Amino acid sequence: MSDTLELAPKSCWEIYGDDDSLAAMDELANRYVDFLSTCKTERETIDYVVERLRGAGYTTNFGHDLVYRVFKGKTIFIARKGRRALSQGLRLVGAHADTPRVDLKQRPLYEACGVGQAKTHYYGGIRKHQWFSRPLALHGVIVRQDGEVKKVNIGEDAGDPVFAIADLLPHLAQNQAKQVLSEAFEAEKMNIILGHRPVDAKKGEEGEAADTSKEAAKDAPKDAPKDAIKRRVLELLNAKYDIREEDLYSAELQAVPAGPARFVGLDRALIGGYGQDDRICCFAALESLLSGDTPEFTQTVLLWDKEEIGSEGSTGAKSRFFEYCVEDLIQAWAPSARFSDVMLNTKAVSADVHGALDPDYQDLHEKLNSATIGFGPCFCKFTGHRGKYEANDAHPEYVGWLRGVMNTAGVPWQMAELGRVDLGGGGTVAMYLAAYGMDIIDFGPPILAMHSPFELASKADLYATVKAYTAFLQA
Repeated sequence: MSDTLELAPKSCWEIYGDDDSLAAMDELANRYVDFLSTCKTERETIDYVVERLRGAGYTTNFGHDLVYRVFKGKTIFIARKGRRALSQGLRLVGAHADTPRVDLKQRPLYEACGVGQAKTHYYGGIRKHQWFSRPLALHGVIVRQDGEVKKVNIGEDAGDPVFAIADLLPHLAQNQAKQVLSEAFEAEKMNIILGHRPVDAKKGEEGEAADTSKEAAKDAPKDAPKDAIKRRVLELLNAKYDIREEDLYSAELQAVPAGPARFVGLDRALIGGYGQDDRICCFAALESLLSGDTPEFTQTVLLWDKEEIGSEGSTGAKSRFFEYCVEDLIQAWAPSARFSDVMLNTKAVSADVHGALDPDYQDLHEKLNSATIGFGPCFCKFTGHRGKYEANDAHPEYVGWLRGVMNTAGVPWQMAELGRVDLGGGGTVAMYLAAYGMDIIDFGPPILAMHSPFELASKADLYATVKAYTAFLQA
């Protein structure tokens, strides 16, 4: 920060402009692009994290100093033992691995007008019109009644087909164009096209040659084969995954933008891709945890599910999973410690992205208190909306301490709120952790086009965020 009385923040490019920093920034960004291209669901993100942790010597045995625990394949608790007693609190970074998307309904398959489709229900705060007429991939799991889990990933490899939600042609959209945006695109019409070719009429449901005898013809329905396109979709799914239609009742299939993340701009300084809210923070938190020497305080990283729908469910931040993990940690590392002491002495950051000042919609921001892309991760003292309702509102003593940590480490940072008063706002996991009495604040990089299928982040902000989380975890 500036030595003058006036606040004069520097951009990441000024601070990290030397050749070594730029080379390290590029290396980190390349790995992040690979991560973002591969991990498009919370399960895939957790699988990636577990692989990295195992390579670094972490174990599920809480008797060791480097431990982790996965719950339902969607959330993970990670701890690295520090030199200080556990009762003196944790350094906690909490992020979320789920992202806005379009989910298949439990009974999705049908056909109409010559195409086979899947019914959907969107997840989280999407802008529905952004999901029409773009290539989509299917990711997720199908669980058979015997418990076998079939992992699904179709649409990412070069030879894979992709899927799509067809948009209405402009020639017939005059009435739609007159509607307000929130009403023009109906959620029940966001149906994904899965196929077009009907099943071979000369074959039965299982692909065997049909009985062509007169007796069989007499008993056959007049409109056979019924739903021939849907049946072919089921045949293809059966051939690939050995599943029946009923297995889709116990499936979790997500439609996500197909294709890899990409560098954006002639200078390749921006990163474009799906799910950066909040996988950029997941990636940065993991990178920070795996760096450095034995810390002073025990370091913990939590990656949650369900943040985009209010942190509900057994894998969301409202669940007691975190509490159970800390209790087991106390039992293994410090049986005489009290859970309340650990919580009250904990310092935490809710690692979540922030809405960057949009150059084309600057009027929706209050510029003096807005985040600018390329100026480092952003502290958000409070989230919530309209009078700070449902906000954590971090204490000034904690904000002052964090300023000292970042400035001592030479890390660029900024402070902002999300949009103009009564026009913006949002929620994170911070208020659920604050209920334990710990100090916590939202802290993450600014993002353009947040919640869109192609979000934009600065690779300089990514680099600075890793530096910031490392400084916090080591403080």
